[in-house]
Amino acid sequence: MAQTNGVANPKKRKDIYVMRLFVTGASPNSTRAISNLKKICEEYLKDRYELEIIDVYQQPTVAIEEQVIALPMLIKKAPGMERKLIGDMSDKPKVLKGLEINAVNL
Repeated sequence: MAQTNGVANPKKRKDIYVMRLFVTGASPNSTRAISNLKKICEEYLKDRYELEIIDVYQQPTVAIEEQVIALPMLIKKAPGMERKLIGDMSDKPKVLKGLEINAVNL
């Protein structure tokens, strides 16, 4: 169930956001998290993000390697330090802060 938004070679651009969203199938919380996160990404990171959606039922070893402790869980890999956010991503200010996105300066 891995998906990306089609950004070519994310390593060429420093400001590209590389994220992994861990979900549990098509549960309501997982569906909400995917929808909420995609809206935030399209609004604040248009053409500057790579989002991989990982269903832990289909890829349990990836969840173990990433030490996923709760679901849904977003891991921001880049830019900057790795950050982890838990929940359905409905609290937009909290998600923006967690992703280190300053909405005022965009």
